Amino acid sequence: MENISMETLKMGIDTVWVLMAAFLVFFMQAGFGMVEAGFIRAKNTCNILTKNFLDFCMASLGFFLFGYAIMFGTGNGFMGTSGWFLKGAESGADIPLFAFWLFQAAFCGAAATIVAGGMAERMKFPAYLIYSFIISSLIYPIVGHWVWGGGWLSKIGFADFAGSTVVHSVGGSAALIGTIILKPRLGKYGPDGKPNMILGHNIPLASLGVFILWFGWFGFNPGSTLAVDDGELIGRVAMNTNLAAAAGGVAAMVTVWAWFGKPDLSVAMNGALAGLVAITAPCAFVDPIPAILIGLVGGVLVVVGVVLLDKFRVDDPVGAVPVHGLNGIWGTAAIGLFGQKTLGLEHNGLLYGGGFSQLGIQLLGAGATVAFILISMGIVFKVVDMTLGLRVDRDEELKGLDIVEHGMESYAGFQVFTTE
Repeated sequence: MENISMETLKMGIDTVWVLMAAFLVFFMQAGFGMVEAGFIRAKNTCNILTKNFLDFCMASLGFFLFGYAIMFGTGNGFMGTSGWFLKGAESGADIPLFAFWLFQAAFCGAAATIVAGGMAERMKFPAYLIYSFIISSLIYPIVGHWVWGGGWLSKIGFADFAGSTVVHSVGGSAALIGTIILKPRLGKYGPDGKPNMILGHNIPLASLGVFILWFGWFGFNPGSTLAVDDGELIGRVAMNTNLAAAAGGVAAMVTVWAWFGKPDLSVAMNGALAGLVAITAPCAFVDPIPAILIGLVGGVLVVVGVVLLDKFRVDDPVGAVPVHGLNGIWGTAAIGLFGQKTLGLEHNGLLYGGGFSQLGIQLLGAGATVAFILISMGIVFKVVDMTLGLRVDRDEELKGLDIVEHGMESYAGFQVFTTE
């Protein structure tokens, strides 16, 4: 038997670790699909699941053709300009290129599919496919290059361990500008501006989706170590991830209970997701108690965010903007408050005696990302709206997108017939 060097063995183990994490992140697509489907009406379920399914198809192809080169290719501070079709591309870690690519492609798919929920129940399917390919192959990779590909934010010390900004702020901000341009669903707001409840059709399905996402996040965050040689780091990231999710769920439930009188399960579940989003950036740089605090704030932000969106008549059926947008910003800023130099940062956070240096860098990066996404995706959505059209017509929306756009029903066997 041929002797295997320790270096080769380590690369093999690291490769298996990253691939297993990639498979978990891929499984998060099922989680997103179940959450989004459960939170919307039955007549649009097939449509949202088709968008979710095609998101990963578009992300895989777009990220292979152009996205990886833009994100990790050599170029300038704004974007990479080499490695198209992976020709001549290099891995961004000490593992084979193809394994690293798959892990990053799974992240790309997650960013793209966040938007489906925010624009659910009234967006044309062809328009969505165009959006999905553009964000996967161009927009998301540009922000990824800024942070993880050696771009301008990485050079000034901006930290985002697993993607509160790169993945979630990108998806949440795109959902915000998209739903503003798309305008609310029919009947969501009355003439006086007050919101009407449009209930999701399957809370058990949404609950399953949240648990799948929570499970998948153990690939999302710990997998971002990209190696197995630092067990303490992997353990800290995993524990912080779990604690923040739990704290977010409790905080959201208590907040909505105190504010509206009922412990709403859908809000509690979004609170857990908010905690997960918020801890994604700082999970490697903070201790467990700050992780709990980060999750608690995230859970409260979800409830506040939903109320604010309704105040401004922004119709986000699944809470994509509060969960991913607001908490992507919060998690990124939290590094500047709770992060520690001994855990890998350039500066201690504000609450650890480091002053405003790291906090300022984090806020700059978060603000630049949100501004870039609002402008770039705003242009994309407007161009699509003026050409192909972004929204289905009134009759199609009333009938439901399943029948109109796909010619099928999600629950065709559950019709009730009456005879005279």
